[in-house]
Amino acid sequence: MNGEVDETVTERPGRVRGWAAVRNLMRLSVRWISLRLRLMLVFALVALAAAVSASAIAYWLNRDAVLTRTQNAALDDFRKSLQDNTGTLPLTPTCPELQEAADRMAATSQKYEVLLIGRVKGGGECAAPSNRDLFTLKAVPKSLITAVNRERKVDESNPYPYHLYWQRITLDGQPYLVGGAKVIGGGPTGYLLKSLENERQDLNSLAWSLGIATALALIGSALLAQAAASTVLRPVQRLGEAARRLGEGKLETRLDVSGTDELAELSRTFNKAAESLEKRVEELSARESASRRFVADMSHELRTPLTAITAVTEVLEDEADSLDPMIAPAVQLVVSETRRLNDLVENLMEVTRFDAGTARLVLDDVDVADQVTACIDARAWLDAVELDAERGIMARLDPRRLDVILANLIGNALKHGGSPVRVKVRPVEDRLIIEVRDHGPGIPEDVLPHVFDRFYKASASRPRSEGSGLGLSIALENAHIHGGEITAANSPEGGAVFTLALPLDVSAADGGNDSAQGPDQEDAT
Repeated sequence: MNGEVDETVTERPGRVRGWAAVRNLMRLSVRWISLRLRLMLVFALVALAAAVSASAIAYWLNRDAVLTRTQNAALDDFRKSLQDNTGTLPLTPTCPELQEAADRMAATSQKYEVLLIGRVKGGGECAAPSNRDLFTLKAVPKSLITAVNRERKVDESNPYPYHLYWQRITLDGQPYLVGGAKVIGGGPTGYLLKSLENERQDLNSLAWSLGIATALALIGSALLAQAAASTVLRPVQRLGEAARRLGEGKLETRLDVSGTDELAELSRTFNKAAESLEKRVEELSARESASRRFVADMSHELRTPLTAITAVTEVLEDEADSLDPMIAPAVQLVVSETRRLNDLVENLMEVTRFDAGTARLVLDDVDVADQVTACIDARAWLDAVELDAERGIMARLDPRRLDVILANLIGNALKHGGSPVRVKVRPVEDRLIIEVRDHGPGIPEDVLPHVFDRFYKASASRPRSEGSGLGLSIALENAHIHGGEITAANSPEGGAVFTLALPLDVSAADGGNDSAQGPDQEDAT
């Protein structure tokens, strides 16, 4: 018997978890978490990992120290007591002598139970436990019995044939230390059983203390994360608010900058960008304003000479039959181009009113069918247009601007589509829907997005036509000022379809404002 101590350790395999699925779930959910929560979560996870790691290390170090100290003290005492109490026994003691020795060994300060097993007089073996109700040979693991009874070869590295072995076990839910050794020279075999309940309670108290410390560390990290998040996110929130105001057109927005960190540098960059944007917008606004004034002034200045030229062309047109046949075509060309120039000037003036925001509505209650009929009749289109409109559909809108819209849509269908042109009027809930459909080849798909653009013409090889390129644009602006819309599409049955949608009561949609408009405009056909 010597002081060698062996330990048998059994490890329970852990259950493999689906970490890949958890990572994917976290990756999907992160995008829905605010930056503040993400910062706090990161702080909390780091603090939790650090606290749990530190607590686990402290727990296992203390556990190992407590158990090692207890078991070494018990085993050392058991070894000494076994030597002292069995050394005085005869080579073949009686069973009462073994029992007396076991009771003496159990009476030490280490408070463990003893079981002595040896050959006695008269033959056979005797098992002498200090506590027969608690400690019998059945409580000793078979692996420990085998190790204790195994005789080793004695050599220079192993001077003793038998050694002291120990193992931690659980009996009836209580932890115990079991040790055993065989007395060299044919003596009895002794086993000890020491309760580790006090040590377990001490370790449980330590675990609770470390758990409380971990929880306090987690709470402290959450508070620190909140403070850090506020420190970091406050400038970010101000930057976001400034960007929002800048997006709303408040170009004078600037940020107060202090410090030299990355956020301060970002704020300075934002201020520089905002200042540059403000200057650029001011330049563009000045240029746009100058362009609008130029178009308005030019259109206004052209009206006076155009009035005189129009009067002359009307005289020439009246005398066209008496003119030289060689001159008549030229006179007719001058008359048509003068009218076209006059329409272009009027359209340009109307466009400048829309751009300047000075166009206004003069609302009236009108019978839509009568209004459409009057528009078609005024332009002598009755033979080329089919009207599907019930009488009595009343709408409150600007009749002059509705006439401009219809004149441009129907005129465009007659010029570029195919007869017959059909106009269908119907109310849908609180909206007035007017469809203008032709039976031509339709509108090419690449042209559809641009049909309402100013001066846009579908064929670049035919830049010159009777229209000014502003008719559909003006029609759309007149629809917008009513709170309506115009859409263009191709009919599955062939031909193009323009759909006008207006409120049946524009005054209700516009807050009840019946506004007077600027100078009158002739129909833009």
